[in-house]
Amino acid sequence: MSSPGTRTVVEAAGALVWRVRTGRLQVALVHRPRYRDWSWPKGKLDPGESIVQAAWREVAEETQQDVVLGIPLPGLEYRISDGRTKRVHYWAAQVAGRVDAAALRARPPVPRASTHEIDDVRWFDVDAAGARLTRPEDNAPLVALVDAHAKGRLDTRALVVARHGTAVKRHAWKGGELDRPLTREGADQAKALVPILSAFGVTRVVTSAWARCAATVQPYAAAAQVPGEVSSLLTEHEHSSSPARVARQVVDLLEWPGDSVLCTHRPVLPTVVDVLAQHTRRAVADELPTGDPFLEPGEALVAHVAQTAKGPRVVAVERHEPVVG
Repeated sequence: MSSPGTRTVVEAAGALVWRVRTGRLQVALVHRPRYRDWSWPKGKLDPGESIVQAAWREVAEETQQDVVLGIPLPGLEYRISDGRTKRVHYWAAQVAGRVDAAALRARPPVPRASTHEIDDVRWFDVDAAGARLTRPEDNAPLVALVDAHAKGRLDTRALVVARHGTAVKRHAWKGGELDRPLTREGADQAKALVPILSAFGVTRVVTSAWARCAATVQPYAAAAQVPGEVSSLLTEHEHSSSPARVARQVVDLLEWPGDSVLCTHRPVLPTVVDVLAQHTRRAVADELPTGDPFLEPGEALVAHVAQTAKGPRVVAVERHEPVVG
């Protein structure tokens, strides 16, 4: 067995797939014959895979359902038989429907898990699911999911804020800001955003008119077969003239009833983040980025938005850097 100094962490990801039937909150459990247990659909990350991508893929393989990820839930850490630590990341998720058609087009096909791995998938009312789970520790994300449902924070849509990928340096580009392109690294970051945006069900793409932003979301728009909406308001120049109009565009996306991505520039991000902070409670606002550069090139900030009697509210946020190479 490896010594404590050489132990590594095994990263895994999954989701609690939920639905409401006849007024009752239900979740899907999977049965693993090898371990003779009932648990959440989950699995280890493949090489070069992000945790978001792994969560969607594992749920699809084990349940044979396309899902859209929602709010993040408490993860788990525990020691496995070889002495290493396993860290499992969880999200709430819903089975995708017709409104998610664009996101589904951007996803690769996944194989069905073998019956040696998963031999049953079953829906349970949440109380019954808690009793059926083999590992008591697996109740932690379930408790959080039930609490979010009770508070109206479970049924959400995503507004993804993306900073454009790495661009050619200003001093190395002979053209203007309008057409300064991505580097090869930036192009790879743009491709790596595709599974992230797909996992969160993005069906609307809004981008700054400048080339480096448009090129960052182009791979996803092409894969999802959705037209990119080009906005001059999201450029650095227009933002410096009127931050208020940028803020209004962010509010419009918060109010839009679907999942969307907004791609813009580092100098514009403070205004975008400020609008998100104005639409959430203090505990969530404290998780928003607070200082320059706010997001790294190609990084995505996912704001989970619930519709309330007072309007849209950001109930959770998370950040994801594209996995390149």
